[in-house]
Amino acid sequence: MANIASVSQNELTSRRKKLRRARRIKSFQSLWRTLFVGGMATSLVWAITLPHWVIRQPEQIVIEGNHFLSAKAIRSLLQLSYPQSILQVQPQAIAKSLESQGPIAKATVSRQLLPPGLTIQVKERKPVAIAQPPNSQNAKTSNQTASAGLLDEQGVWMPKSSYTQLEQNLELPTLKVIGKNDQYRPYWSEVYQAVNHSAVKVFEIDLQNPGNLILKTELGNVHFGPHGSRFTEQLGILDRMRELPTQISPSKIAYIDLKNPDFPAIQMTKGNETPYPTTH
Repeated sequence: MANIASVSQNELTSRRKKLRRARRIKSFQSLWRTLFVGGMATSLVWAITLPHWVIRQPEQIVIEGNHFLSAKAIRSLLQLSYPQSILQVQPQAIAKSLESQGPIAKATVSRQLLPPGLTIQVKERKPVAIAQPPNSQNAKTSNQTASAGLLDEQGVWMPKSSYTQLEQNLELPTLKVIGKNDQYRPYWSEVYQAVNHSAVKVFEIDLQNPGNLILKTELGNVHFGPHGSRFTEQLGILDRMRELPTQISPSKIAYIDLKNPDFPAIQMTKGNETPYPTTH
């Protein structure tokens, strides 16, 4: 019996030692984990606050792809405060903010650590025309078209200030467009491309009346009727009428009528209409 009691006591003592050893090991492991995590956090904070990984001035932001706006003007659109840790900068947020600005259609932002800075690749909206609201005092206009603005090739309307406040000396387009942007935007790109490639100089596009597109050109006012698939052909016929000012005094011409491109005509100021012979 004594041997059994002695053995049991020895086993209990051994187990207690093992448990104490296991607890000490577990305590050491917990301590090392705490120290490791704390060290990593401290290292991260140290890395973030490194003076070499900080954007201290706008010149550390490189702008690429710009043609109309200067790099300085585009940097002024950035909502950044300086100094700014490069690791705290959010490229996607910056790109989204830029794209919400009128002049920027697309932006891609990338970070670099050495040397610290940002590279922003932009695609600008090129203003191609000055958009004016309808002349009618009773015309209902949206907030966007209530004042003159600028149009790009896709018909996106932008306030003049979105360019002129950034670039005081920016050369604005001379082509004018009159009408409601929401009405003519679906076919604006086609109209602009045709007018832009026309051999006859166009100064103004009147789109107030969907049933009659009117161009103010170097040959005078031209009525085209509703915009359609033959618009480019109509412009071609207008080009063949270049000698008109030498045949009829411009002061006697009210407008050139190209509503039916097969039978172009001249509307005289006295009210009579004169067919214009064309060679097909």
